[in-house]
Amino acid sequence: MAERRFSRVAILMGGPSAEREVSLSSGRECAAALREAGYDVVEIDAGQGTDVRTLPDRLRAARPEVVFNALHGPFGEGGAVQGMLEVLGLPYTHSGVAASALAMDKQRAKTVLAAAGVPVPTGRIVPRAEAAAAHAMPPPYVVKPNAEGSSVGVHIVPEGANRPPALGPEMPGEVLVEAFAPGRELTVSAIGAPGEERALAVTDILSAGGGWYDYAAKYETGGSRHVLPADLPSGIAEACRAHALTAHRALGCRSLSRTDFRFDDATGALLALETNTQPGMTPTSLTPEQALHDGMSFPALCAFLAEDASCDR
Repeated sequence: MAERRFSRVAILMGGPSAEREVSLSSGRECAAALREAGYDVVEIDAGQGTDVRTLPDRLRAARPEVVFNALHGPFGEGGAVQGMLEVLGLPYTHSGVAASALAMDKQRAKTVLAAAGVPVPTGRIVPRAEAAAAHAMPPPYVVKPNAEGSSVGVHIVPEGANRPPALGPEMPGEVLVEAFAPGRELTVSAIGAPGEERALAVTDILSAGGGWYDYAAKYETGGSRHVLPADLPSGIAEACRAHALTAHRALGCRSLSRTDFRFDDATGALLALETNTQPGMTPTSLTPEQALHDGMSFPALCAFLAEDASCDR
């Protein structure tokens, strides 16, 4: 690695989202990795509710040179915390305000990806009441929040279903209704400084019991198995890697992103589901596994992100 620009790092984690516990886990792992890499690290829980309002003062008191953003969910990934860090003039990891906000809005992001030549499922935004009252499209289809991660609030409506899904309190006033994409769960990360981005190896995600890759499969012990590199037909792995790079650039992402795909062996259809600007960051998370496969250790990955941090302004 080139000569370091920073020595004191504040890690933002926790925060006010449904993915709070995931973020705390990511933050602790990143803190340990950065300390191993030689950084002076202070861990800051972004808090919940009104605690968030004190975050600027707590950051000023910590006096970091750079902020490592390990937050998940709309507050940490959707541009809000990025905007605050811009105002404070603190360099921060991962994508900037505009890319974060765009990628968090799944339907708008899909519009951008489709225009860039990345294949995506058809879908539309529907009022929650409408989606709960009748089928918004012929089954099979998926109903999910338009701006959440970690499969929070996802409902799969199978072929032949007589009724629409019962939508719980976690669902917002408007939801994304999307054609169900059958097949294998694939994912690939794009990493690198601007102009030097590259795609890592493709992972095939096998959920325990053969189900879909829901919250439990993502985070519970034994919930899934990662096959890396994925055993794919000729050309599909390269297509995934090419689409992941295109998505990263089209959305304006910075440093690191991960794009999730569905591949149907029966038809050969490959569809991009979404791009995540803040992938999970524990040593066994998908992106760190891919980085390690390509020769980058977890401390080296965290150090790269810290050193590549910047402000948009």
